[in-house]
Amino acid sequence: MIGASVETGGTLERGEFRGNAGEYFGIWIVNILLTIVTLGIYSAWAKVRRMRYFRGNTYLDGHSFDYHAKGKQIFIGRMIVFVVLAIFQVVTTAFPLAAIITPFLFLAALPFFIVRSLRFNARVTSYRNIRFDFTGKSWGAFTAIVLGSVMAALSLGILAPLASRWSSRYVFNNLRYGDRPFSTDPKVGALYRALIPPVIIFVIGCAIVAAIAVLIAWPMFNDYNHARSDSVEAQVLMLIGLIYLMIIPLIVTYVVAGIIYRIAVRNIVLNAMLFDRVHPLYSDLSRLRYFWIVISNTVVTIATLGLMRPWAAVREQRYMVEHTGIRPQGEIGEVMASIQASGSAISAEYMDLEGVDFGF
Repeated sequence: MIGASVETGGTLERGEFRGNAGEYFGIWIVNILLTIVTLGIYSAWAKVRRMRYFRGNTYLDGHSFDYHAKGKQIFIGRMIVFVVLAIFQVVTTAFPLAAIITPFLFLAALPFFIVRSLRFNARVTSYRNIRFDFTGKSWGAFTAIVLGSVMAALSLGILAPLASRWSSRYVFNNLRYGDRPFSTDPKVGALYRALIPPVIIFVIGCAIVAAIAVLIAWPMFNDYNHARSDSVEAQVLMLIGLIYLMIIPLIVTYVVAGIIYRIAVRNIVLNAMLFDRVHPLYSDLSRLRYFWIVISNTVVTIATLGLMRPWAAVREQRYMVEHTGIRPQGEIGEVMASIQASGSAISAEYMDLEGVDFGF
């Protein structure tokens, strides 16, 4: 385990990832083949195998995390979501006016699925034989996640830092390890400062796309106006092609800005987080380094027709884990012994609770 003294007191215990691409490739290729053969049904069991590998190779203080979900639980949850969406689709097809109501019904049901998924994924994760838990309620998910996301979208991202603060406080302030709580209170000012680079990237990207569009469109319009001034269809087709030509770079720019923003928010939220109201968490992901990992992973995966996906997944996971840690205020073994004394007594009762995963 990697340890380093820090100015705030205590010893920084960083995470460690011990997996490798060769091992994971064997799991990945079997998952792919069985998922194809079973027409997607095996994907639920594939997720379990994948999660067990990544959680089981993530270590803190020499101890690994564990993942206890079963494929059947995930499969049932996915089937429930599929049936619900299918019902919405059938109703809107049979009664077109219902399409006005069904989106609101879905938004009303969404918090329930979110809470159950958060609770399920917490309770099937353990560390040192103590399970995590999530105690949030549906109304909190609706206000913090659903309304926050809608608000961020309607404001064109201006209120995104507030939405990030609401959602992170809701998720992590309701997270438990055994009977010990997590808490975080990221500052709005820090989140808005994190938004500045993504906004600059997006604005520059939009300006470049607009300039290229004008340079391409103006000569094309002139050519069509002189050569085929009566060809309205040709101009319409050209306009549609130009729109698609602009949409793709804009989506790429938006994704790039989103990655930069997401990593900054992660650092801010984790560095503002306390475990058991005493022990600070830590994150020092580099936005440029992580962005390079994501971009290069994508290029290598596409160039190898997906065969290097296991290498890319392991590479990204290792970077995330090894740049995350905790500063226990005291000897970590003594801290964990105190938690185990109370946490182990309640961990067993989570085995059969929250029996399905809805995948949100």
